[in-house]
Amino acid sequence: MQALQFAHTGDLAALQLVEVAQPTPSADEVLVQVRAAGLNPSDVKNVLGRFPYTTLPRIPGRDFAGVVVDGPSTLLGTSVWGTGKGLGFNCNGSHAAYLTLPAKGVARLPEQLSFSQAAALGVPYTTAWDALQRCQVAQGTRLLIIGAAGAVGSAAIALGKALGADVLAAVRKPEQVLRLRDSGTPTLLLEQTDQLATQVQAHFPGGADVIFDTTGFWLPAVVPALADFGRIAIIAAPVDGHVHLPALALYRRGGVVVGVNSLLYDTVQCARMLEAFGQFFAQGRLPLPSGLREVPLSEGLSSYAEVNTGSQDKIVFIPNH
Repeated sequence: MQALQFAHTGDLAALQLVEVAQPTPSADEVLVQVRAAGLNPSDVKNVLGRFPYTTLPRIPGRDFAGVVVDGPSTLLGTSVWGTGKGLGFNCNGSHAAYLTLPAKGVARLPEQLSFSQAAALGVPYTTAWDALQRCQVAQGTRLLIIGAAGAVGSAAIALGKALGADVLAAVRKPEQVLRLRDSGTPTLLLEQTDQLATQVQAHFPGGADVIFDTTGFWLPAVVPALADFGRIAIIAAPVDGHVHLPALALYRRGGVVVGVNSLLYDTVQCARMLEAFGQFFAQGRLPLPSGLREVPLSEGLSSYAEVNTGSQDKIVFIPNH
């Protein structure tokens, strides 16, 4: 079968398009014919060597959608989607024509989603879902999402609204503000850190119940914008991993900081997440993904390079079978 594979890390030139044997599932696994596979920044970082626990040689890729062609009879012929820790790191991932993984590590694909749409959702949506669930976002929660124009931020907006939260976005570029406001999401323009609390308080008197910082740069500034007993979720940090946290202001508010890391969840745990929010598509509570760029897997090397240089396109690989 055709696959992308790397045998060493540190340079995207290590990634090659290769022909490898089709995998064979074990007794507790399924063989999925991959119909679409998402490309995430973490896949690129993996090839570059940012994850020291990756074993080599390795086929990268975490997100996928496809059809079960071997495994338990209850799943044969079923359209499924999935993501999770391990895929592309210590077992072969989704940037290939076929993929094996635990039978409980796949979720049935909502009929409203195409293969490409489903493959584009895995990492960003499970990351956002984990953040919102662990921060107890529910009907009426005053939710601020910083970095709302990115993939995880956009997922958090959609999921927050589906859960009934009062969503406020915050972005750095005026054109992003206009786009989000046009789509019906109140949005702040991020400028000076010392102005953020005032901006948030003007929209949420008393502060935001939950603040989700997807950028890693605003943690010190968001503490004054937090409501009493509020929660702050973070998924990134400065390059050196350190930040000055105004701990006195945080504990006086009874605040909590929640670290969110999608690589803590294996495919089985992620499948349960996909099932949980996947029902929202059937209920019309989540918008269908749009603006995806489908790329043949055979052209995957250039796509990795694009993402590495900052492309914001949501690229979905389509394997040849």
